[in-house]
Amino acid sequence: MTIVWALFVFSLLIVAHELGHFLVAKKAGIKVEEFAIGMGPALVQFKRGETVYSLRALPLGGFNRMAGMEGDDQDDPRGFNRQPVLVRMAVIAAGSLMNFVLAVALFIFVFMVLGIPVDKNVIGRVEPGRPAAAAGLQPGDRVISINGVPVDSWMDMVQEINRRPEENLSLEIERAGRRMVVSVQSERDPGTGVGLIGIGPSWERQGLWRSLYLGFSQAVSITAAIVVSLIEMITGKIAPDVVGPVGIVQMVGQAASFGLANVLSFTAVLSLDLGLINLLPIPALDGSRLVFLTWEGVRGRPLDPAKENIIHLIGFALLMGLLLLITYRDILRLFS
Repeated sequence: MTIVWALFVFSLLIVAHELGHFLVAKKAGIKVEEFAIGMGPALVQFKRGETVYSLRALPLGGFNRMAGMEGDDQDDPRGFNRQPVLVRMAVIAAGSLMNFVLAVALFIFVFMVLGIPVDKNVIGRVEPGRPAAAAGLQPGDRVISINGVPVDSWMDMVQEINRRPEENLSLEIERAGRRMVVSVQSERDPGTGVGLIGIGPSWERQGLWRSLYLGFSQAVSITAAIVVSLIEMITGKIAPDVVGPVGIVQMVGQAASFGLANVLSFTAVLSLDLGLINLLPIPALDGSRLVFLTWEGVRGRPLDPAKENIIHLIGFALLMGLLLLITYRDILRLFS
């Protein structure tokens, strides 16, 4: 299931990115020859208008094939290369913009459809095989006190349980209007040493306007945090902490173990990360293409396509080398 979730997450991120390029190119009147989901040989394809839409064998990634970007169609009047500089910049930047839109949409979906944890003294989830389940606690139970200490919020409950590892806890609860006392033997978390009993908070769905506000503000705040982290890594204030595909797959699996809301929220964060990193002025990324287009607009003529292609090729080779190194570190970290 971890692999399935990871394929879903990677495909969603890349398809959204390519869809951004596709929609703006179509709006600008650029001839898009193919829009593909996945890589490798085509499994299913059909043509609508001038564009071939295909589903490919490898369920990872996707691409747009536009006239005027490469090959023998450099003289097509509707080709990408024949458009004004600002139009081409809009097409390139649209991929990252769509990643931001995807993140906002995912956050809104989580807030409005799945809900968010609330700070109430109500049990929302009981994990199977853990002390709370063995003691008979159920979702919806309202905890009134723990070992005689009143608790009025989820944070109060967490604090009381965390500070009592490997102790017999007496929980006074209210269930369906009736009060009762339940004994739970807490366990000690091996990583932190705090007490745990295997429960989660209750969740509440938010209204439309509240979800829209929370979704947008969440995306903005996380984007700002990512930018600050990138700046601090570049300036050497913090040590680089980068994970590759293997590390991300592992993190997706961890998020999936806590439910759909966590997977979608993690996907939204990755989407923001992908959109921002793709705007960095690194050869082979969209950011470098925007730099070349800006230079073209300033000097009035494009850089020699052969030279630009060499720069992108070198950048791509360096990125692949870096990716292999990061993947190697991820594998070592995984098995250690």
